[in-house]
Amino acid sequence: MTTSTKRDRFKLSLSIFLFLIKGRKIVVLKRGNTGWLDGFYSVPAGALDGNETLSEAVCREAKEEVAVSVNPKDVKLVHTMHCLTEGSEWIGAFFVTKKWKGKPKLNEPEKHEEVKWNSIDSLPEDMIPYVKQALESYSNGIAYSEYGWKE
Repeated sequence: MTTSTKRDRFKLSLSIFLFLIKGRKIVVLKRGNTGWLDGFYSVPAGALDGNETLSEAVCREAKEEVAVSVNPKDVKLVHTMHCLTEGSEWIGAFFVTKKWKGKPKLNEPEKHEEVKWNSIDSLPEDMIPYVKQALESYSNGIAYSEYGWKE
């Protein structure tokens, strides 16, 4: 009789993103002073801190980055992306909400240069490509995509 050991499983990190949408406009942030894609636009986003659900994490990021309060019950997972960037694989979970309290404003000036409303139909050319792909996928009802695998 042989004993088997538990196989080590491949692990992926996960990032969460929030589309704050009003009509045909979305809140975007211009990154700055971080050393990672500075000068590019994104949406409120981040990583899990642990001991929180994905919906709680994305609401926390909205509060931290643009000073709005979002109830986890008011966010919906609308897109999942399997990414390969700079040799690392990770999963992006993209949520949307159309309900929050407060006015989006620059709340982390050490990480962002600007917060603004932008037309969903005319995204900035200098938007992070995988965020743009996820938003376009969401707008077209596509729940899953991959980024960075074919270059």
